[in-house]
Amino acid sequence: MKAAAHSRYGPPDVVRITTVDKPSFGDLDVLVQVHATTVNRTDCAYRAARPFFMRLLTGLARPRRPVLGTEYAGVVEAIGRGVTTFAVGDRVFGYNEGAFGTHAEYLSVPHGGAIATMPGGVTFEEAAPGTEGSHYALAFLRTAGVREGQDVLVYGATGGIGSAAVQLLKHRGAIVTAVCDTANLELVKGLGVDRVVDYTAQDFTMDEQRYDAVFDAVGKSTFGRCKRLLKPGGVYLSSELGPWCQNLLLPLVTPLFRGKKVKFPFPKQDQEMVRYFRDLMEAGEFRPVIDRRYPLDQIVDAYRYVETGRKIGNVVITVVPPD
Repeated sequence: MKAAAHSRYGPPDVVRITTVDKPSFGDLDVLVQVHATTVNRTDCAYRAARPFFMRLLTGLARPRRPVLGTEYAGVVEAIGRGVTTFAVGDRVFGYNEGAFGTHAEYLSVPHGGAIATMPGGVTFEEAAPGTEGSHYALAFLRTAGVREGQDVLVYGATGGIGSAAVQLLKHRGAIVTAVCDTANLELVKGLGVDRVVDYTAQDFTMDEQRYDAVFDAVGKSTFGRCKRLLKPGGVYLSSELGPWCQNLLLPLVTPLFRGKKVKFPFPKQDQEMVRYFRDLMEAGEFRPVIDRRYPLDQIVDAYRYVETGRKIGNVVITVVPPD
């Protein structure tokens, strides 16, 4: 089968389109013909092994998983003898971080893993980006304990995580302020936010409004800069570790002072999560924002674009062209 693989760490050019063996599958596995996948920040980090300690997970000298890719949507091609929850021909989507392998024509996944039938009325290219950024966003909400009527600021509202966070927050009944640039004001307003701050016109950390939670969905700020935005007892969360890994250390320290605090979200990757997003998409409460689409043969260009830091929402890779 055709796949995008890398045999060493480095820039996007280390990825090559090559032919690899079709994955085998066991009695409790599902073999999926992948129709669409994505390239995201997670893929870029694993491909480049940045930060360096990631090599403890991916292989010290060379990648243990040459075919990357976390998200997918496709059709069940075959099932193991013990699989009863899926059938050949089912349209499915899911998340496969750790095992990876979605940047290929076929993928084998456990039937009890982060996989579910696709939402109705959604294409493969629309379903494929429905789990990665959104499951981080969901972890933000759950870790912060956001409730209906609370005020939340999302910094980086146009990214894969931020655009999902805005929609999930509105579904939960929060009052959402989104931070983005001038070019994307209308896009973000279309996601249903209550207020938009243009960071090219003003420093969002100088905002006069106060919030129950601040979500830094791009990891470009700090608790120190955003602390003044929080109400007493408010929570700051970031998608990145921060300078000197402070976003892992501050959650241990700030609760001791019983005031404004930092929490770090640890997302769950399970079938319940995928089904949750399927139900939201079917109900029209969530739609992944798609920036660009590339065929699998041009996946290196997709990596280059994602690493510019200018992507809006998600970048989709088409493996099987739509009819």
